[in-house]
Amino acid sequence: MTTTQHVDAEGRATIKGIICDILEIDEAEMTDTSRFKEDHEADSMGAIEILSQLERAFGIDIDQAELARMVHLEGVVTVVDEAVAAKAAASL
Repeated sequence: MTTTQHVDAEGRATIKGIICDILEIDEAEMTDTSRFKEDHEADSMGAIEILSQLERAFGIDIDQAELARMVHLEGVVTVVDEAVAAKAAASL
């Protein structure tokens, strides 16, 4: 089984930019697996704001339960990718 990536390099850059703006960190400081709370001192309000901005930027809905998976850039990209795929499937 192959999986299709719905978030391209430009989308990934958008996601990283949103996160860095909200957490007020330089993009160079964030790796794919650096943890927002532990490595970048993010709080729960920042997480909610990230979720909200991502929903607007990508025109998707993300359940707040997904915040548990959105602990680093790779996790956020995965959640956004799944939401984009779900939206695409729903429109078929």
